[in-house]
Amino acid sequence: MTETTGTPPLLELRDIGRDFGSVIALDGISTSVRAGEVTCVLGDNGAGKSTLIKVLSGVHQPSRGELLLDGTPVRFGAPREALDAGIATVFQDLAMIPLMAIWRNFFLGSEPTRGWGPFRRFDAATAKETTRRELLAMGIDVRDPDQPVGTLSGGERQSVAIARAVYFGARVLILDEPTSALGVKQAGVVLRYIAQARDRGLGVVFITHNPHHAYPVGDRFVLLKRGRSLGDFRKDEVTRDEITSMMAGGAELDQLAHELERPTPPVS
Repeated sequence: MTETTGTPPLLELRDIGRDFGSVIALDGISTSVRAGEVTCVLGDNGAGKSTLIKVLSGVHQPSRGELLLDGTPVRFGAPREALDAGIATVFQDLAMIPLMAIWRNFFLGSEPTRGWGPFRRFDAATAKETTRRELLAMGIDVRDPDQPVGTLSGGERQSVAIARAVYFGARVLILDEPTSALGVKQAGVVLRYIAQARDRGLGVVFITHNPHHAYPVGDRFVLLKRGRSLGDFRKDEVTRDEITSMMAGGAELDQLAHELERPTPPVS
């Protein structure tokens, strides 16, 4: 579906397809990502979510279709090009080193320096202060930025990764199953930080297989099944139960429930 508004989406997908030889991994995927909104991409294992992430983040180029940034067609030849354009991806492994301090992980690969030439060195004081300030701005109050990031809970590590992407200029934030390995409480923590990123004006792409996590924060929902789209819906067009039913296969789920029903014992 296409919305007619004056401002183009931050990111738009038009009939995106991706083939690997004779295997069609994605076909006809269309949606949009707008500033201050969360677009949820839902599907079970094998639905094409990982391939879609790699197309958006510049790992793969689409075989068909168009990717538009601010209304202008783009093709990313490498992840660095997507990152430079403001598209940051937080993968499930988070790209963090567990034994390194939180502030070292926050600036990993983009360390601030002071001095010049052979006298240039890592500016640890600035890195620590910036890490603390940026985490607080996202509502994250770490006990000690010097503690190893591996001592944080799964939800806290996800929140640090989100804050890092926001600080380094992300306009579109892609989150790869950020709640998949978390308990109920920690998943709630991550959902709050997703809402924080949305409220700061980012366009968020939330990849998940869990409609119970997606629906509370989502503004738009794209359902994938075997590389194809089952629909692209605004929140006022679909309910959580309808999303769950479409993902589960509706009639297939009803048939399974019928097969699993325990027969009522006869009354003696």
